[in-house]
Order: sequence, then structure tokens, then C-alpha cells
Amino acid sequence: MARIHLIIILLVISSTSSSSSSLREQEEDMIKALPGQPQVGFSQFSGYVTVNESHGRSLFYWLTESPSSSHTKPLLLWLNGGPGCSSIGYGASEEIGPFRINKTGSNLYLNKFTWNTEANILFLESPAGVGFSYTNTSSDLKDSGDERTAQENLIFLIKWMSRFPQYQYRDFYIVGESYAGHYVPQLAKKIHLYNKAFNNTPIINLKGFMVGNGDMDKHYDRLGAAMYAWSHAMISDKTYKSILKHCSFTADKTSDKCNWALYFAYREFGKVNGYSIYSPSCVHQTNQTKFLHGRLLVEEYEYDPCTESYAEIYYNRPDVQRAMHANLTSIPYKWTLCNMVVNNNWKDSEFSMLPIYKELTAAGLRIWVFSGDTDAVVPVTGTRLALSKLNLPVKTPWYPWYSEKQVGGWTEVYEGLTFATIRGAGHEVPVLQPERALTLLRSFLAGKELPRSY
Repeated sequence: MARIHLIIILLVISSTSSSSSSLREQEEDMIKALPGQPQVGFSQFSGYVTVNESHGRSLFYWLTESPSSSHTKPLLLWLNGGPGCSSIGYGASEEIGPFRINKTGSNLYLNKFTWNTEANILFLESPAGVGFSYTNTSSDLKDSGDERTAQENLIFLIKWMSRFPQYQYRDFYIVGESYAGHYVPQLAKKIHLYNKAFNNTPIINLKGFMVGNGDMDKHYDRLGAAMYAWSHAMISDKTYKSILKHCSFTADKTSDKCNWALYFAYREFGKVNGYSIYSPSCVHQTNQTKFLHGRLLVEEYEYDPCTESYAEIYYNRPDVQRAMHANLTSIPYKWTLCNMVVNNNWKDSEFSMLPIYKELTAAGLRIWVFSGDTDAVVPVTGTRLALSKLNLPVKTPWYPWYSEKQVGGWTEVYEGLTFATIRGAGHEVPVLQPERALTLLRSFLAGKELPRSY
């Protein structure tokens, strides 16, 4: 621990730069305009921050500032999970970013529910090897894990704050989903310890974090997934009983009988979109270049399940990579939504995040956990089981909250943590319920309970 603190202190000293060099670096990272982008009233920056010199590991970021009062609004870091999936391909391009990509990957259009109306949004592709983030040491792709990711995300923030000193001491929040259920609280803990070590006004002024449909505890997440599938008529009584009998979910390895039970559950699911069980799936045609675009009209918002394919097209365009300062060589960079080499070779993964939640609720951070209620992969049932083990006193009992004159979901406020569901949303909450997600964000940033009425 002492060695880590020494490294961080040396890093802070070495990364301190003059205002003139910071301005120069910001100018180099400024995005003049993205190809096919509509005119906007906010600034954008993107580029690289080196987090390990000896291995050549550099993380890629994209900052979309707020179109109004950007100099006073908080900074929000968004992280996607996987592990190994892109925060730009998912968070920025499908969920909370200011732009959406059209079907041909040729143009961008505005997202009217973008979160940068409320905060300056910093998207980070982490760890190295994900999205545009890279390493010069190929073996790093098979050696990623929770601890190194958290440590290098902290190093990124320290060095990034040196490049953008206007965000030092600014109210700072972290939000993420899925396996970012590990990234977010682990990084929050690193920042908390870092701030305590310096015993002064924190440069990284962490106020709180929010996790959506996040991995929280492997036992309860897996048990909750079985409960969710059965309670939503996706698996038979027989298979559910078999899972409960043969699967303890207390370790990463499972018995043969448990594997058979899970195999039958998989067969019974069918080809449903597990991340949003009532939504259509994107079906590839035989030539693998066209898609059958199922449609789902959610009130006034039309959900398109094929948006991932549009991101693959757009971010592999050389002109897009040049505009984002992402293609640093003359060789076109192969961008993918998820790096499966990173995913399949993940080294250390904490079994439970609950000890970190206990530590950080005691530290006084604002902590919200939310669940889209149509996600069968990391479902609301598992999250509720895990949260119940924290044994937090109830501050405000369960009640329905409202958005756009409809029930947006349900919530309960505990001492030190708020839990909320988002009605009709899947694994990526802002995809299917963007307005409800924006209501959630506004309440979180304001430190207020979700609306009780419309």
C-alpha cells in the first residue's frame, strides 16, 4: 500500500503542468467536428492519456461538455462493462451521449435525452485494449483484471485533471452499468483512499456514484437470474427446481449437474433478447451486412435493436478516427464494441462488491443503485437480494416514482443508499427509457428523492 501511495504522489508531482501547457494539450484534443455531425452548441475533446509508460498502455476518452453553464456543472464519468466493452460504442452512442448514429453509419443526429444537458460527460474506454484504448504490450490483453483496471482508471483521472485543470475540485460523479458494477465502486474506493492520503481539498472531488443493472455479488446475481427467468415464465418449474437443487452459486466453477440444469434453461429461453426480454432482437441476414430491423414503439420513442452495428461502421471510418484523434498511425485502427480477448482472459474479479458498498456508505458518498426491470442477465431480483444483505435501515419506504406523467418505476431510500427500478427498461436503461433515465439522473445530481407525482 505504501508503494502505491508513493507512486501516486510521484505521479501527481510529475503530472503537474502549467496553464499554458494544459491549454495546448486541450487544443490538441479539441474535436472541431465529427463527420456527419449536426451543429451543436457545446465543446468536445478526445484523445489519449498514458497510464503505464513501460508497457505503453493508454486510455482513450471523449468529453462532451454541457451546452449551458459548462464551467459550473459537475463532471460525470461514464463507464461501460463487459469486461472489455466500449463506453463510446454503448454509453455515448446508444445511451446517454449527445449523438446517435444513423443506419448507414454515414451521419449523426441529436439525442434529445442526452445527459450532457445536466453535466459534462466524460466517456472512458477501459481497460487498455478496449475500443480505441491500446497497449504496446500484446500480453496485456490477456492479463487485465479488477485491480489493475481500478488503479489505472485512477491514474487516468489524476493525469486527465492535470490536462483539464478547470475540472479540478469540481463536483465529480461516476456512473456505469453491467460489469461497471465492479469498475465504479472499485474506482470510487481508490479515489476515496487517494483523497484521504492527501488530507486536503480533493482535486478529484468525488461526491457519489450510481450503478445500473450492475454485477454486485456473484452468488445473488446468479440466484436472482434464475428467479427472474422462472418468475417471468422463461423457464419451466422443473428446470428452476433443478437449478435451485444443484447450483449453489458460491464459486466460479459449477458442478456437472448444475451445468446441465443451466443448459436446459438456456434451451428454454429461446432466442429472446435477454438484456431486454420484451424487445425485438437484431437478426442478421445471410449476407451478414443487412439486418432485419424489428421495431418497438415505446411511447414516443422508437427502439432500434441494431444500433450496435451502426457504431461498428462509424467508428471504423478513417475520417472519424482522425477527427477523434484515435488513429495515431497510417494503418486504419480496427475498432470493436467488445474485445473478447480481454473478456475471456480476465484475471481477478472480486466475488462481491458488498464490502465496498459498506465502506463507502459509511464514508458519506451519495450512492444510488438502479435496475431496468426487463433485464434477465443482471436482473432486479439479484440486485435486491444483494442489497438486502447490507441490512441498511429504511429511510423512505418503497413507493412509485413518476416521469412524463407515468410511473417511472419504484424506489426505496435507505440510510446511505437509494435503490430505484426503471419500469420498462432493460440492461441499458437509457436505451429503452431515455426520459425516465434522465429524470433519474436529475434527481441523483440534485440529491433529491425521485418524484412522487407528476
